[in-house]
Amino acid sequence: MNIKVVRGNPTPEELAAALAVVRVRAAAAAAEPSGAEGPKAAWSDPSRIAGRRLPKPGPASWTRTYWPS
Repeated sequence: MNIKVVRGNPTPEELAAALAVVRVRAAAAAAEPSGAEGPKAAWSDPSRIAGRRLPKPGPASWTRTYWPS
């Protein structure tokens, strides 16, 4: 693995800290199973919509289903 400093003049301690972070992240990525899913975003959770009471059926109920007032 080659790391190149493009800007600035880091001290040896700063460079060692940055390299440690890169190595830990690389080790964590290598240890994760390849078929594992990442964390799901909160907006895709169906319970955020179904957790509230749904509007009563009627001619305009479809407009209030996903856009609470």
